[in-house]
Amino acid sequence: MTATRRRRVWRTVRRAQSSVVSASVAEFVRAYTELTPVAAVPEIRLHQAAEPIGLWELTEGEFRSEQPPPFWAFAWAGGQALARYLLDHPETVAGRRVLDLASGSGLVAIAAARAGAARVQAVDTDPTAVAAIGVNARANGVTVAAEQGDILDDTAGDAEVVLAGDVFYSATMANRILRFLLRAARDGGARVLVGDPERAYLPRSRFRRITSYDIPVPPALESVRSKHTTVWELIPTTPGATRPAEGHRAG
Repeated sequence: MTATRRRRVWRTVRRAQSSVVSASVAEFVRAYTELTPVAAVPEIRLHQAAEPIGLWELTEGEFRSEQPPPFWAFAWAGGQALARYLLDHPETVAGRRVLDLASGSGLVAIAAARAGAARVQAVDTDPTAVAAIGVNARANGVTVAAEQGDILDDTAGDAEVVLAGDVFYSATMANRILRFLLRAARDGGARVLVGDPERAYLPRSRFRRITSYDIPVPPALESVRSKHTTVWELIPTTPGATRPAEGHRAG
């Protein structure tokens, strides 16, 4: 798909999103997607776009549109890796209060709920994503409290585990996200896990590696068929302090 065609398709999607009047946002999500298993997490089904529609139109890490692109319509590599890890290691969240930051489709939140979390809150700035999270949670038979808002200047509340899949794709947002995660860990005592497919803006010195996966991805979104993706744990201490040993590598 050429860049021109991707822009044309994205403009069409934006117009369609804006024109939803009588139909609910949830109906819009269902109308423009198909309920299909997630590649690396087939236990979970999501309403996903049938064809990648060229959302990754970034210039220096920022989208050139007034409306958020539909991140919710795709299972991004970082979220897939984090969801896979939670289902394989349910003790990470079982019985705990969980916050899924920049939840998108709700994949990670749904995985946390399936792994036995006591409560799962999913937050995203896109109102359509919030609707998609609800639709996807119901499709998987779990309960997720989806909320719209930008909480990066706030706290993680009483969350015991904070999850973030594929959030370090933008230079503009990376510092805000890191500050939020550090507050959650230092002030709130939360364990913070991040799934990241080697994005440029991940501050690696702040994290320790837990495990890695090779995640299938649509070539139209990532220009490759697989992304090496790592689950990281935030180190709340200052870089340079003694770091825990690395974890295992999956597979």
